[in-house]
Amino acid sequence: MFYSSAFQKLYIMAAKPHRFRQIADTTLQSAAKRPRSVSTDCSMKDAFAKYADYLNGLNDKRERVVKASRDITINSKKVIFQVHRISKDNREEVLEKAEKDLAAVTDQYISRLVKELQGTDFWKLRRAYSPGVQEYVEAATLFKFCKTGTLLNLDEINATLLPLSDPSIEPLQINVLDYLLGLADLTGELMRLAIGRISDGELEFAEKICRFVRNIHRELTLLAPNMDDSSEMKTKMDTMLQSVVKIENACFSVHVRGSEYIPLLGSADNGYSLLGVTDLE
Repeated sequence: MFYSSAFQKLYIMAAKPHRFRQIADTTLQSAAKRPRSVSTDCSMKDAFAKYADYLNGLNDKRERVVKASRDITINSKKVIFQVHRISKDNREEVLEKAEKDLAAVTDQYISRLVKELQGTDFWKLRRAYSPGVQEYVEAATLFKFCKTGTLLNLDEINATLLPLSDPSIEPLQINVLDYLLGLADLTGELMRLAIGRISDGELEFAEKICRFVRNIHRELTLLAPNMDDSSEMKTKMDTMLQSVVKIENACFSVHVRGSEYIPLLGSADNGYSLLGVTDLE
């Protein structure tokens, strides 16, 4: 009896793998015969559809924002070109025209950008409108300096944007980075303005520009290393230093060699020539 029971156990143990294979084969066959059905979750489909609509709307908005930024850039450059026409003879006329042009940029193009971005997470589209905002900052600060000799700060610029926004919605405000990048570009325009003023004999105005640009460069030199996203700023800092050096060299050359040509710049004497002979008819 003991042996028979032991053999029965061995038989059962040996038979188990075979029985398991039969069960597995039967299960696979039955599973293969059953048609597969994929359950769909309606709420998940709706969520994906809403997200796709959001992305499509965001892309369309980005295209409109890029167009608005491009218009701001073009018309801000017109303000800058107008300011560069300034001289001691037409100062009031040029600044009056530049002020009207700058107001038109604000009312027509900045307001369009504000309407596109208000009520949205406008920081997500910053790279789309940043070039236009930087150019606008450059034009506004250049005009303010030529008119008052002072710097237009960020709070003053953002204050002009508040009336363009719906009071019940978060208003578009120029961030610190775009303001500083525009300020860095301002120094290049001031360098060109200083060289032009020296050519017209306005050395005092050029020296004022030189001091102003030095102060901006000194302050940004202290600030730029602490900025989180400062790669673009570091590139502009190199250009800014070149502008400072050019203004300083121009003013220095006038002081050293000014007696050679400053009194004769813009001279009405038709017989004067840099070569020491009269111009040929």
